[in-house]
Amino acid sequence: MFSRFEYYISGDQMYIIQNKDSIEHIKPGTEILSINNIPVSDYIKKYRSLISSDGDNTTFHPYFLKDLFFNFYTAENGFDSKATLETLYQGEKKTYTLTRETKSDADLEKDKEMQKKTPEKKLNDYVASSNSYNRSFKFLDKDSTIAYIKVKSFSRDYSDEFYKKTFAKINLAKSPYLIIDVRNNYGGSLYEINNLYSYLADEPFTLIKPSQLTSRNAPLRTNYFRKSTPLEYALKSIAYPSFFLAQTFSTYKKDGKVFYKMKADKPTKPKKDAFHGKIFVLINGGSFSASSIITAKLKNDKRATLVGEETGGANDGTVAGFYSYQKLPNSEIRFPIGLLLVQPNISFSDSRKGVVPDVTVTENMQDIIDKKDPQLDWIKNEIAKEKEHKGQ
Repeated sequence: MFSRFEYYISGDQMYIIQNKDSIEHIKPGTEILSINNIPVSDYIKKYRSLISSDGDNTTFHPYFLKDLFFNFYTAENGFDSKATLETLYQGEKKTYTLTRETKSDADLEKDKEMQKKTPEKKLNDYVASSNSYNRSFKFLDKDSTIAYIKVKSFSRDYSDEFYKKTFAKINLAKSPYLIIDVRNNYGGSLYEINNLYSYLADEPFTLIKPSQLTSRNAPLRTNYFRKSTPLEYALKSIAYPSFFLAQTFSTYKKDGKVFYKMKADKPTKPKKDAFHGKIFVLINGGSFSASSIITAKLKNDKRATLVGEETGGANDGTVAGFYSYQKLPNSEIRFPIGLLLVQPNISFSDSRKGVVPDVTVTENMQDIIDKKDPQLDWIKNEIAKEKEHKGQ
């Protein structure tokens, strides 16, 4: 019922910024004032308190809240068959009634078709639910001087092949400029960002510091059988002794502290097709976890110019890696506890802030509605000025 729109949150206000199916002809830029006569601002204030971000930075809140708002709303109010929205657009208030619709057989068949993995879908990590790709690559100009990589999530799936093919193309084109876009990327695989950095480094590097645990048995608290089907449970049971041994020997002690063995905390050599030109990275408050780790490392090593907004994830690291899902005894709410302290191999800022861009460029709701990108445009203009200067 609510997932057919795209949303934007600013302060205590929520707006619809995309209406693909033109439901009730609601225009982008329409503010939702209330849902079933309860002010949206009340919900936002309540749900914002459920979101934690790294350190003192708050740029993460509006990005994550717009994605999670109706998850919280449904958890609180259940799956209703209809909802009444009071809206405001260009000074005019209107009331709409949304109804929950069942997908037709044709729609279900279309969904099945979309989920089929072609080689292209595998390489770019296709996400059927949003009909989009986690990874994409293109040149932004006819002469291939500006390469552009967009990563929405560091999922790791087929990432080795994607980066290998992508940087081979960039190397073949001899592109002098590379833009990496990790805006709205909530993070993911340390393996993938370590691999990506190996295509960006000029010399051998170590991506992260050794990752600390509270105890040697912490890796065994990861709910190994969580969300398993009966068949998966049976197969996992057979494999459990191997899992147990692997996790047991994955830790080591040093100076009285316990650490977890990770490939990303070992020296890594640059790839043969590593990019040696000028790198720009686009970041915003939706750049979290692994996105913050790789951007903090790039900034520390002076390997890239960061453009956009302070990241939602901390500059100095995060507690994540893998999780133990615990159930509270009274409410029976289950929540994840990060077990691993993951920190980029940098000189710490001790600022309790996110990764701060070298150049701050913001975008507003109207930019998104009009499909303008002032952050990317700033980089394009900067490159154009460099090209003009070199041509003189």
